[in-house]
Amino acid sequence: MLGQVTKGDHVKDEPVRQRLLAEATRLFAERGFEGTSVQQVVVAAGVTKGAMYHYFDSKDDLLHEIYARVLRMQMERLTRIADGPGDVRQRLYKAAADVVETTAANLDDSKIFFRSMHLLAPETQKTVRAERRRYHERFRDLVAEGQREGVFSDRVPAELVVDYFFGSVHHLGTWFHTEGPLTGAQVGRHFADLLLTSLGAGHVGK
Repeated sequence: MLGQVTKGDHVKDEPVRQRLLAEATRLFAERGFEGTSVQQVVVAAGVTKGAMYHYFDSKDDLLHEIYARVLRMQMERLTRIADGPGDVRQRLYKAAADVVETTAANLDDSKIFFRSMHLLAPETQKTVRAERRRYHERFRDLVAEGQREGVFSDRVPAELVVDYFFGSVHHLGTWFHTEGPLTGAQVGRHFADLLLTSLGAGHVGK
């Protein structure tokens, strides 16, 4: 099961915010970020521009939140896994499988964002990179932990291992399809097996 997007303090207002994000995601996917206007988003969501600007400062802010909500959910899950039970092999396996599964389950959001990130304002791009960096560093800490304990091979620096792995994860949008022969969970387990094998840790999954 996948985590749900965290709700804000004003629960009664959340449907409007969610509607804006849902329609922005659909329109950005269909027409592209540049080809979609704020007016088109608010009309599709059935709200006014004033209502939109109550939640989002700009169209950039909408695009940022489409990706950030997925990343926040993934960070919460990674933290639980990394700090949870099991040896480092088991925790890294779970973390690797989870990020693939949750990325596949939110593929439209990730594809839209990576396709349009270069269009964001420089300061917004800087913020996003910092958010992604925090996730990658927490994931890297698991690899480094296993290398320090002698469980994983240290022939390749942990930083490079993580960069290589996430290069494959971010590439999912170019080939993964929900109607394909493998589910996101199955792909996640295969990716986790490949990561652990590359670190000399062998098979962990069932």
